[in-house]
Amino acid sequence: MYITQAYKGLHDWWQYILGIVIAITGVFVFSAPHIIAIIIETTNGNIDISKMDDTKYLMSLFEPNLNLVFVLLPFAGGLLALFLAVKYLHKLSIKHLTTSRKKIDWKRFWFIFFLWGIVSSSFVIVDYYLSPENYQLNFKLIPFLILCVIAIILVPLQTSFEEYLFRGYLMQGIGVIAKNRWLPLVITSLVFGLLHIANPEVDKLGPVIMIYYIGTGLMLGIMTLMDDGMELALGFHAANNLFTALLVTADWTAFQTHSILKDMSDPSEMALSEIFVPVFVVFPILLFILSKVYNWTNWKDKLFGKVEAPISDDYKIIEDIEHNN
Repeated sequence: MYITQAYKGLHDWWQYILGIVIAITGVFVFSAPHIIAIIIETTNGNIDISKMDDTKYLMSLFEPNLNLVFVLLPFAGGLLALFLAVKYLHKLSIKHLTTSRKKIDWKRFWFIFFLWGIVSSSFVIVDYYLSPENYQLNFKLIPFLILCVIAIILVPLQTSFEEYLFRGYLMQGIGVIAKNRWLPLVITSLVFGLLHIANPEVDKLGPVIMIYYIGTGLMLGIMTLMDDGMELALGFHAANNLFTALLVTADWTAFQTHSILKDMSDPSEMALSEIFVPVFVVFPILLFILSKVYNWTNWKDKLFGKVEAPISDDYKIIEDIEHNN
């Protein structure tokens, strides 16, 4: 089982707290270029300090491609720090954090990456043809090509950090501490959603958009527990953010990019299609399709069952190490 992979390493509660601190430290360290750039611009009088609490204003301080680098780079730092914590603090391999299979199944990753990339892009394309007045052509070849390079490199690092932190590190950590599966599923979904509360979309759509963020976290958590690995969650999240960054942007979204299209519609009119339809219609259908493709069974036990330490020679060795320490 996926959560029990944590028993193959050191798994005391304080180690998970320290691991989170290490990951957050990595985020702050890799935020330094952005902070330094803001300080320089402020010194040169190019920044209005009174507007620094305005997310939209912060997103407009630099050229979109440069700004995207500044936004995504901290996630790369967080991912690196988290991997170091897993390896040296927990004595656990990245494979064990990723999956319960003998090796990471990249076929699963690429299957859902292209599936969701095609589906999510289709929604945008269909809406564009149905309501062309809501979009503005934003395509500029050179900035777009630069965006492609930045996005292909950094967006998967951003999404992987979020997945490894929530569906990986915290899912396993809370699971071995609470000895069940439902609590880590609920907690990681709620925290994942609430951490998006500072996104500019919340200002435009209101608190109702938290249903989408929490619902997305819940779906990714269900994927991970049912499939005994993170490959599907990693692929979905990477596709969702990457295709969106390349295809469409808006003045009120977290990613301000040189995308192909710019959404000019009133976001307050999008609540039904952008929030409730994905969470209550599209995501359940996607889970149903995946359950058939990968033969998921025993839903009750995998989502609500107990987490018990495996009895094996490897586990006994880890327990002896913890006892001696």
